[in-house]
Formats: sequence, structure tokens, C-alpha cells
Amino acid sequence: MLSAYPACFIKEEGGYSVIFPDLNHLATCGRTLDEAQNMAVDCLAGYLFWLQEDGEPIPPPSPADKIHLAEIVGETESSDAFVDVVTVDVAEYAETYFGKSVKKVLTIPAWMNTAALEQDINFSQVLQDALQSQLQRRPPAFSG
Repeated sequence: MLSAYPACFIKEEGGYSVIFPDLNHLATCGRTLDEAQNMAVDCLAGYLFWLQEDGEPIPPPSPADKIHLAEIVGETESSDAFVDVVTVDVAEYAETYFGKSVKKVLTIPAWMNTAALEQDINFSQVLQDALQSQLQRRPPAFSG
């Protein structure tokens, strides 16, 4: 099922901020408008997914024309802002990005394996942390 929420896109130095007024002013950002739109979809999907997972009520979306930019971003900044509706199929998005793990096989030196096992190190977590650091990208939707 498609979910659609109005979002305020605010042009700022260095990119765009995105605020979802109906979702406790949930916010994200991107360096470009395209990146901000992609991050908005990810942010919306993650928020709605975790509300569903936690059994929390999901607020109804407001009509986009009922969003008053000046109340959200201030009168002086509203000229560099606009409202757009962000849509996502939460179930489909979650299946693709949140729940699916991919098994990887890797090779490490034997001494490293022994030392890590002795310290009860979680290999998967270490690899995930290292990859996130290298990718310089936050995980989807509030995890991490």
C-alpha cells in the first residue's frame, strides 16, 4: 500500500533540508534536491515501518495545500522552500532494505580469527560497522 505525506523542502547553503510536519517534524537532508528526495523516501519508509513494528498509531497525512511553510521554516526562509508529497510503499521498501540480510564469505588471517574468537567479537557486526564507515552513509531508518 502506498503511503503519501507532504514534506517541506528547504533550500539551504550546502543542500536541502526536508521536514515532515505530520510526523513530529521528522527531518532529513541531502546535498542536492535529488539526494534530498531519495533521503525523504528512505526517512519516511523507515519511520512508518518502525511505527508499525512498535504498534504505534500512524498519523494521517495532511493535504499538501494545508501545509503552511512560514509556520514551519519561518517567514524569511519560506521563499526558498516548497511542499512536495513523498510517496513510498513501506512494505515493499522494508522488504528490500530493512529486513533482508545477505550472506558474504570472506577470508582473514588465521591469527586474526583466533584473536577475534577469543574476544567474542561479532564478525558480522564488525564488518557492517566498517562498511558503514567506508560508505559514509547512515543505515536506513534509525538503526545504528
